[in-house]
Amino acid sequence: MAGRGTVKAHGGFNAKNDAEVLYKAMKGLGTDEDAILQLLTARSNAQRQEIKAAYKTLHGNDLVDDLKSELGGKFESLIVALMTPPIMYDVTSLRDSIKGAGTDEKVLIEILASRLPNEVNQIKSLYKQEHNDDLEEDVTGDTGGNFRRMLVVLLQASRQQGIQEDLIQSDAQALLAAGEQKYGTDEGQFITILGNRSNAHLRRVFDEYRKISGYEIEESIQRETSGTLQEVLLAVVKCARGVPGYFAESLYNAMKGSGTDDQKLIRIMVSRSEVDMMDIRAEFRKRFSCSVFSDYRKALLLLCGGDDA
Repeated sequence: MAGRGTVKAHGGFNAKNDAEVLYKAMKGLGTDEDAILQLLTARSNAQRQEIKAAYKTLHGNDLVDDLKSELGGKFESLIVALMTPPIMYDVTSLRDSIKGAGTDEKVLIEILASRLPNEVNQIKSLYKQEHNDDLEEDVTGDTGGNFRRMLVVLLQASRQQGIQEDLIQSDAQALLAAGEQKYGTDEGQFITILGNRSNAHLRRVFDEYRKISGYEIEESIQRETSGTLQEVLLAVVKCARGVPGYFAESLYNAMKGSGTDDQKLIRIMVSRSEVDMMDIRAEFRKRFSCSVFSDYRKALLLLCGGDDA
């Protein structure tokens, strides 16, 4: 997936020069938000960290603190997100979702369903380092039932590799027997299979499931489960079918209806901008026949890397 992002490292990069541009943009009356935005969206996250170090060397201040004192609202949230290293950004998002007022299950689901196993392991160790708490304990202390069981499975980050040909049919049969063919639902089977098999393997299982049951696996999950367990299982299925498709749908849902879910938009745009935003844009256009950002603010348009209209 490397190279499928819209934000790339800047060719003629000079951290000190960039630090000076940002300093001037904040100095004096008023703040030149456009200059800040144009510069930061045209640098990779690694380059932003170098600018941060150069800024401290030149001015004796923390760049993020200075940005926070000059900016406000959604724009501040976006700029602070851009300045945060990717794994740290996930750690902060998870911490806020657990420790805030009430638990934001949607953030737990989005991050744990979509990140690669090595990313989940990095998130766990950085979470411990930053907060001196165990992420799994914090998640289990804040969630319950089968939803908690599925999150714990995802936190183990131990999905099997490759396709196990000998298990495709039995996995599909087990899911059918645990749901559509059973009075009540054996959620444990869904959790074990969807939480442990590789994405490539699951795609084959979903095909087999459709052949033997006449249903898409998503239809059965919607019929057989509910609430947050249903949400996390569907997220895992969508990510198995294709992570860019999952995020294209998430972006669409964040923008449709009255009012936009700005936090979700910022989180997805920032976290995927160097990973697979090109693919997300293509999926969005294919599914919804319009450009991702035909109607959203220029900051996100810059991150997205253009308009497909």
